[in-house]
Amino acid sequence: MVIISNSSRRASTTLEKLRILGFDPSLFIGAITSGELTHQYLQRRDDAWFASLGRSCIHMTWSDRGAISLEGLGLEVVENAQEADFILAHGTEALGLSSGAALPMKLDDLEKILELCAAKKIPMVVANPDFVTVEARALRVMPGTLAATYEKLGGEVKWMGKPDKIIYKSAMEMTAVEASDCIAIGDSLHHDIKGANAAGIASAFITCGIHATELGLGKFGEVADDNSIHALALQNNAYPTSLVRAVESAIDACIR
Repeated sequence: MVIISNSSRRASTTLEKLRILGFDPSLFIGAITSGELTHQYLQRRDDAWFASLGRSCIHMTWSDRGAISLEGLGLEVVENAQEADFILAHGTEALGLSSGAALPMKLDDLEKILELCAAKKIPMVVANPDFVTVEARALRVMPGTLAATYEKLGGEVKWMGKPDKIIYKSAMEMTAVEASDCIAIGDSLHHDIKGANAAGIASAFITCGIHATELGLGKFGEVADDNSIHALALQNNAYPTSLVRAVESAIDACIR
């Protein structure tokens, strides 16, 4: 098993979080995160698209969650769009400062900065393509929402994670297995299932996650009906191989 996550943090942080949640990290071959991929590509610069990026960036990061470190990447963080070569989006709570600190900022204010960047036509690297995430049954806005806004403004975005097949390819390289021997399990049709479709691997859709409200699930233990799931799959253009209607069933699916 490999953890594939759109987290903007490094893989080592994700593995440590598994331990805190009560999982034994040794049960997993490893983890690959959007943040890890982004760090590797920005550090190596052996990809033509990344090689063409400059070194100065507008950095959108976290505040309450803790800012993302750019140590070792040789980047200059700037606060003025006119001085930036590209945007690096790790979070949706703050603007990174040249001092290494983070200035808390509302989403509307970050979007105003995106408007200035779009006028200059600089690219964006999004190190967490999720639109939202579930926290205590509520949805929190994630960097993918900023990236989608930037594309609507005419900006170019490099999506470093699900649903792009780049992260699935990295996971398969880590395990040294073919696509036919893989299955992706997740609760996001747009990210987990659509990404599995793009990578040519089987998928299991957990219906009681971020789509619970859309599927009419208001209480723990309720089960979504097939018609609602089918309609939502069509809406997202993402088609799971199988369904997991309760979280507990996901463990059984992995064992089988």
